[in-house]
Amino acid sequence: MLRQRSKPTKLKSKDDAEAIALQVLAFLLADDTQSSRFLALTGITPDDLRHGAGSSEIQTAAFDYILSDEGLLLTFCQEAGVDPALMAPAHQLLSGVDFS
Repeated sequence: MLRQRSKPTKLKSKDDAEAIALQVLAFLLADDTQSSRFLALTGITPDDLRHGAGSSEIQTAAFDYILSDEGLLLTFCQEAGVDPALMAPAHQLLSGVDFS
């Protein structure tokens, strides 16, 4: 019997939010259609990604993109083993914007 890995239910630090953002980027870039759409809608270039994937601007853009599509968000969360309830707080930590 396979054990499901437990999903974290709280963000412990900004580092956790950054780790999720990098997972989101990897998820988006693994699919040609999503990566093309992400780059087109955000204005980010492949060169920007090569030199700044760790920047808060690119990470925030990845969150903005995935949070705008619930189906894509849920697919990511299922594949990455991330609790969907963590996504908005992680975005908030990185962007510094309080959406409540």
